[in-house]
Amino acid sequence: MKPVKLELRVDELVLHGFAPGDRYRISEAVERELDRLFTERGVSPTLNQESETEYLDGGAFELKPNLGAEAIGVQVAQTVYVRLNR
Repeated sequence: MKPVKLELRVDELVLHGFAPGDRYRISEAVERELDRLFTERGVSPTLNQESETEYLDGGAFELKPNLGAEAIGVQVAQTVYVRLNR
């Protein structure tokens, strides 16, 4: 299988209901988890085509109470990965 070059840039990540002080830990966790998901699970054929997505609504999801910023970032990344690979 030929390796795929993927460039993913998130200009803005909007999360409602989280402590402002957690924003960097959440965003770093999102980045790490997306890297892991694309490395381990690959890239959808629809993403193999050169394209841009102006806006991606990650949707809503429920979090377990008292999750740390890193776990929140992981869940956000998993939701985004699923949406991107539709």
